[in-house]
Formats: sequence, C-alpha cells, structure tokens
Amino acid sequence: MVQIQFLLLFSRQGKLRLQKWYVAHPEKMKKKITRELVTSVLARKPKMCSFIEWKDLKIVYKRYASLYFCCAVEKEDNELLTLEVIHRYVELLDKYFGSVCELDIIFNFEKAYFILDEFLLAGEVQETSKKNVLKAIAAQDVMQEDEGLQEALREHGLA
Repeated sequence: MVQIQFLLLFSRQGKLRLQKWYVAHPEKMKKKITRELVTSVLARKPKMCSFIEWKDLKIVYKRYASLYFCCAVEKEDNELLTLEVIHRYVELLDKYFGSVCELDIIFNFEKAYFILDEFLLAGEVQETSKKNVLKAIAAQDVMQEDEGLQEALREHGLA
C-alpha cells in the first residue's frame, strides 16, 4: 500500500491548481516545497523518468494534457503503484467531467477535491471502485441541488 504525503496538481506554466497535504507542514514550508517541486518537474524533459528522489521522499509525477499530477511518497513505496493511483484519480475526473481539462479543475475545484476525498483517505486509497466513488459524488450532487432548491424556495417565501 502506498502512503501519499501530498498531492499537487499544476499547469505547464507552473500555476498550482489543486493541493492536498496528508502530512502537516507549516504554510511557509508548503509554499517552499511546492515552488521547488514545480520548478524541478517542469525543468525535466518529456522522455525522462517520472520519478525523482527528493530529500527523504520520492516524487512521482505524470503529465496529462496541460496538467501535472505530482505525488510525494516514502522512498520505500512502490512508484508504479503511485502512478496507478494518479491514473485512477485522472480516470475518475474524466468520468465525472467527461474528458477533464484544466478549466474543469479551475472552475469546479470543489468537485475535484470531493472526488479526491472519496478516493483517498489520509493519503491511502480508500475506495478502488470507480463506480462507488462516482456514486458517492452523484449523491453529493443531489444533496447540493436539494439544498439549492430549498434555499430558492425560502427566498421566494414558498417553503
């Protein structure tokens, strides 16, 4: 089993689009780590290996279209399993958004976090079934829509 320390999603221009930290770090340290890793990953050529030994961690990243998905794991953890975790998250995003793109993440970042939280818990895979994750997200969407409907009815004095 892979224990993810943190996950970063960033664009080819180096803009951070999503971050999830499973190990506590001060805010200043998070910014420093993010800056170093984004710079390191973007400086690598496309044909280079997707694994970087960095400090006492192993960085595993994969580029999908204009986004880089980057995870930090312990040096002893399996890199290929980490790549599979990244790929599964991308598959979940694709299924939900219908071919996910950077704009989906920018404008629906809360959904991207919901999907990540259904998939990973404390840095470990919680649910391997895509169908179950997407079912949970669909249930959250229904609850959100119901809350919106109730709010609209209250505003118009109908509830």
